[in-house]
Order: sequence, then structure tokens, then C-alpha cells
Amino acid sequence: MTEVARAAGVSQKTVSRVVNGEPHVSPEVRDRVLRAVRELDYRPNTAARALLLGRYRRIGVVSPGSALHGPTSLLLGLEQAVRRAGYAFALATTREGRGSAVAAESLLEQGVDGVVLVEPVDVGTPTRLHTDLPVVGLCGPVDTAGGRSAVVRTDGVAGARLATEHLLALGHRTVWHVPGPQNWFGARDRVQGWREALAAADAPEPALPAEGDWTPASGFAAGRELARLPDVTAVFAANDDTAIGLLRAFAEAGRTVPHDVSVVGFDDIPVAAYLTPPLTTLRQDFAAVTAHAVAVLTATIENQPPPPEPTVLAVELRVRDSTAPVRAHGRPTSR
Repeated sequence: MTEVARAAGVSQKTVSRVVNGEPHVSPEVRDRVLRAVRELDYRPNTAARALLLGRYRRIGVVSPGSALHGPTSLLLGLEQAVRRAGYAFALATTREGRGSAVAAESLLEQGVDGVVLVEPVDVGTPTRLHTDLPVVGLCGPVDTAGGRSAVVRTDGVAGARLATEHLLALGHRTVWHVPGPQNWFGARDRVQGWREALAAADAPEPALPAEGDWTPASGFAAGRELARLPDVTAVFAANDDTAIGLLRAFAEAGRTVPHDVSVVGFDDIPVAAYLTPPLTTLRQDFAAVTAHAVAVLTATIENQPPPPEPTVLAVELRVRDSTAPVRAHGRPTSR
């Protein structure tokens, strides 16, 4: 640190403030110090700093390690948000049978100032962590010994209602739903929103197909069954990958989307706008979710109280060409 201070023409205390992300340093001085840090390849002693300040400047993230769009998008967004906040990023996954609590404990042993928990699967009870450090959950509830926990998530129930109401507004008598795995919080939210929209419109509730696993294969299997039912004119899929399987199944059965069947997905994956036809879907703003989660966590690290209620962010309906008004004789027509 002495060499950095000398090269930048500042005191060691100023170098310490810059390295630790503290305020009261002018932009010009901060840039000069950071330039000296880069030129001298300076590496702060994080262990010594933690002993001195009681902080590691590191945030831990527990993720399922899944290749699915939602968990992957959350993980990437969290890494960017953590680094923008001036913290180092540490990751532990729950793969190979390791639960969230065990993965979080491994982060606590490494030394972190707080944890973001991405746990989309309901294990029956809130995830409990034996720590007084701040924890933010992005899906389900979290219980900590210190009570410094919060939840930030998207509104899957409202999103499912939007999807179902959109299809009903196009004149469809009812809407079928292809559900995701019901031990996932998000999948259950989508079933709930779908049911609420049907009940509010006094529309009949069709029987649910077997729950899928978020993949095109499970959507294809459900689609083959639905394609045999002539009164199926509108389907809301649990996610876009499931919807992709539905599109293939309906095409193979000679049921054209949207002329014969309207389809809505959920997530707005990058390919959704480039399918044939482009997919109507619900967009989750994962960047906003992760940025808000990190903001809540860092504020709690700075001893501000966490929000007492979950922070719920809205989703957005993106209307494209996979949905259309129903025709007078019961089949949809193109717009």
C-alpha cells in the first residue's frame, strides 16, 4: 500500500478508502489511485482487511447450477450486480445432492458479508441458515438466526393471469395450461394465476396435463395429447421452452399456430421473438430483479433493516404472432 500511495501522490489512508470503496474521495484522486493499483499490480490482503474492518467485501451466491434460462439469467445478473456494487463474487451450487443450506455454509466458511439464495425448488420448509449475516432469497422464504433476511422475486401469479386474460380477451372459450414441475415456486405461481383468471372470467377450467420439466420435450409430449382435442384453441405454457415443444407438436398434428391454436409462453428467452411464429410470452426482467436484490443486501450489510415484506417485481406481456382472435366457428383467425 505504501508503494501505491507514493505512486499516486496520496496518503495510505486515501489508498485504503479507495480500495475499500469508502466515500469522501474525489473522482480525480480515485482514478489516480486505481491507476497506480493497476500499474503496480497491487492485491489487497483481504484476510487482514476483514480482521480490521469486520468486512470481506465479498458476496456469496447459492445457485442450483442449472442450465435452465431462469436460474442462469439470475446467476449472470447477480455476478454483474455484485461487481458493480464493488464486491467480490463467490459462488456455491446445489448440484450433486448438496442442499442450499450446505452450499451457503461453505460460503460462510470462506468469508462473505452476505448471501443471495437462488433456490427455485420448494423443499417443504423455508431454507434456514445459522448466521446473523444478511441473506436475500430470490424465490422462496429464507429463515436466518439473525433475522436479517428478505425476498425479492417476480410476480409469477400476475404474469399467468395476464397470459390467460390475453387469450380469453381474444375470444377463446377457455385456456389450457401445460404446467412446470409443481415443486418449483414459479410453476405453482403460474398454475395459481391461470386458475384465478379463469375463475374471474367464469371460464371452464380444463384438466391439467401431466406436469413437465421445463423442457421442449415435455411440451412436445403434452402438445401431442392436446392436439387430439378439437376444442383446444388456446394454450398457456409454463415457460418458453415448453411452448417450443408445443409448437412442434401442433405443427406435426396439422394444427397451425395461431390459426388453429394460440400459444403463450413465459420468460421471453432470446429466441422467442425469432420462432415461427414469433412467440407471445411474459418477460421477466432478471437484470432488475438481481440489481434490486443486491441493493437490498448491500443496504442490509450497512445495517439498514431489510424490507419486512417480499419485494415483488412485475412481468410484462409481449404480444407477438403466436396468438390470434378466435373465429366464429371456434378456431382462431390471424390478426
